[in-house]
Amino acid sequence: MTSLYLPFACCEYRVYQYYIKSKVQNLINNNSEIVTSTLNPISYLAYHGGKDSIEINLLRSWQCMGNTSRLQVCSISDGKELETKTEAKP
Repeated sequence: MTSLYLPFACCEYRVYQYYIKSKVQNLINNNSEIVTSTLNPISYLAYHGGKDSIEINLLRSWQCMGNTSRLQVCSISDGKELETKTEAKP
């Protein structure tokens, strides 16, 4: 039996940047904001209350190489920007 040995492992993760706007009425802070997350558009929308509570638009995404257990995501200057042709439609 032949064994395959790899001298190193390569990791990567994808980062998404969204423009978020709340749909909930009567909030003190009902502003829009730009958010960076590792959640894909469908997961982000589901995790944050669904299409009735927020509106999200995907601005851009990029790929980060290396350790995926870091507390902070890499910046776009550290990663490789990915072309996206679709937006998150709630």
